[in-house]
Amino acid sequence: MALATRPDPRTDKPTDTRAPRTKGTRRPRTALGRLWSSTIGKKTVMAVSGLFLLGYLVVHMAGNLKVFFGPDEMNGYAHWLRTIGEPVVHHEWFLWIMRVALLAAVVAHAVAAYQLSRLDIAARPVKYVHQRRRASYATRTMRWGGVIVALFVVWHILDLTTGTVNPNGEHGRPYENIVATFSTWYGNVIYIVAMLAVGLHIRHGFYGAAQTLGAGSARRDRALKATADGLALVLTLGFLSVPIGVMTGIVE
Repeated sequence: MALATRPDPRTDKPTDTRAPRTKGTRRPRTALGRLWSSTIGKKTVMAVSGLFLLGYLVVHMAGNLKVFFGPDEMNGYAHWLRTIGEPVVHHEWFLWIMRVALLAAVVAHAVAAYQLSRLDIAARPVKYVHQRRRASYATRTMRWGGVIVALFVVWHILDLTTGTVNPNGEHGRPYENIVATFSTWYGNVIYIVAMLAVGLHIRHGFYGAAQTLGAGSARRDRALKATADGLALVLTLGFLSVPIGVMTGIVE
């Protein structure tokens, strides 16, 4: 390929007129690196990790509902989780594998969301003269909702996993720990606010993930929105039923 040149009036020798390469903008060498460096790549990572976390929430909610069948059922379920895979894998290895996978998904989801947010801000450094109307309350709260959920995850681990902030709990007895947590006003407030944020996040995020992964179309748009609304509603009510059960004395 010939170089774009023109004669230098001082020497009559051709000079290169191509724009100089900007330092620090070297293209990633691997296909994975190129995917991550693109906007669509970040959106895909965010969508896939979000759907993985959504699947976990569905299973987690179903497990939480065992609290309504009494301490033997709930504590037996918790014990079973620690024995999955035995004797092929050691005791609690499945749980730790899942914890690592969930942590990786959360980090990937959060980093992709943050970088996409920064790219969006960089693309329009000057604020609009007229504020654009946004689609929904869930859309407006995706960012701070994600922060609330992230902070809640930390609290949830310290509360029901390590027992650090749950002094009335009992090690290895999740039923008793749940009752102890939701017997306090602050435990209920934190959990309820977080679950409402989770519901809004799912409502908007599921639809966005479907669009990113190519599942959206004019014909399926209504069905996808209905599915997103249904998932958000079922998960929110399912999770909130546990503290409500403790507060009303159904679970004690």
